[in-house]
Amino acid sequence: MNVVVSYWSANVVALAAYLVVAVTHLLGMRDAATSARRRGRSLPPGLLAQAVIFQLGLLLVVLALVSPMGYWSYRFIWVRNMQDVVLAIVAPALIVLGAPWLPLRDGLGLGGRGHHPGEDESGPAATGDSEDADRAGSGRPGWRALPICVTAAFCVVWWGWHLPGPFDAALSSPLIYAAQVVTYLAAGIGLWLQLIGSRPLSPQLAPLNRIALVLAVAVSGTVLGLIRAYGPGAAYPAYLGLGRHAAAVVSDQQAGGAILWVFPLIPLSIVAVALAVRWLEDEESGATEADFDRLLKHKSAWPSRPGLR
Repeated sequence: MNVVVSYWSANVVALAAYLVVAVTHLLGMRDAATSARRRGRSLPPGLLAQAVIFQLGLLLVVLALVSPMGYWSYRFIWVRNMQDVVLAIVAPALIVLGAPWLPLRDGLGLGGRGHHPGEDESGPAATGDSEDADRAGSGRPGWRALPICVTAAFCVVWWGWHLPGPFDAALSSPLIYAAQVVTYLAAGIGLWLQLIGSRPLSPQLAPLNRIALVLAVAVSGTVLGLIRAYGPGAAYPAYLGLGRHAAAVVSDQQAGGAILWVFPLIPLSIVAVALAVRWLEDEESGATEADFDRLLKHKSAWPSRPGLR
């Protein structure tokens, strides 16, 4: 119990950033609610659920930094790797699912005059239905190489910060540690934006192509996790300088490798299954539409007028 209630840190930068973003988002939601009341409407339930998910994602980020997880990450590799998964994969997924872009824009006073999230209830962007927005955006023209580049950038960031040099350097330098956190969040948010809908943004690729991106990230993370779980010797010398035996550090490193291997697969598998279901639904819908087209275009064998053949 002492491990849970002790070792909380007052990370002023992290707490200040959290408060600024959270309050800005809440101000944007307040403006949207005020505008909806003026029109005799209520905010769509999906919009409120998204707001809660986004705030949960933000809270998860700050907890990863100021809770005992942040403290023990300087002493145990497996805790550090758990923190990495939270900052680069889990929290960004919640942030993107929360679709905070319009409320943040309005909270900063950058939105169009008289327009707020949820006002126009005639389309998927208004209802917050990520499935409809996803389908609406998958056919848009765009730079098709962007999702591939973003996915590759995420893998580079993920591998780069787990190399011995950068991994150890973040222990001794607050600036490098801050850069690690920022790049994790940026790369994670960029990746999830390519995989799932986040009102009003939509993925560029069709569901089947996005499954390929998920598989690429999963394979990349699995290889890194296997290397750390089964690699010989201590890969991170900085953890040897904490008065621990080399065998203990290697065991710690192996547990961390298992975390890097298994834990990211959970959200990635969920997304892959959801995308596969979406793809099958689209295929079934397309086949049904093609059948109707064939029926409508089929020439009847019966005469067009009575008495004619």
